[in-house]
Amino acid sequence: MTTKQQREQLAHQLRSIFEEHVPFNRLLGFKLASLDPKNPRIRFDMRPELIGNPQRQILHGGVISSVLDLMAGVVVHIALFEKDSEHLMSRDGRPVFPNIGTIDLRVDYLRPGRGAWFEASGEVVRMGKRIAVAHMQLENDTGELIATGSAAYVVG
Repeated sequence: MTTKQQREQLAHQLRSIFEEHVPFNRLLGFKLASLDPKNPRIRFDMRPELIGNPQRQILHGGVISSVLDLMAGVVVHIALFEKDSEHLMSRDGRPVFPNIGTIDLRVDYLRPGRGAWFEASGEVVRMGKRIAVAHMQLENDTGELIATGSAAYVVG
């Protein structure tokens, strides 16, 4: 179980890595809106560069799958720290991020991606020693469900 100080350090490091150090996330404008272990969220604004269909003015499917994949990665990282923070902290108290990799990603596109902004949420449904499984969803600014997803990750 993590302490409040460890959670704050984790939040700071995750934000730095996912928002600033991953060029693709920066390009898409993804922001970690919440790192609450019970309700983590990623938010991004609609921009012309994210449109996949110019006639319909809807979000590109690749952006949708990317944010759901990132959301799953975030919830897996949070779950790993919640489960075993002692072994995932360096001597100076900074988080040491384990390697995780997407094994499988499934996305169900439910509605056209229309909105001023979008927010993804997710949860880990199984955390094993080597495999983690997460479920994710994406909603628009009016709360309309745009897409859902599930993903499996190798951990370690």
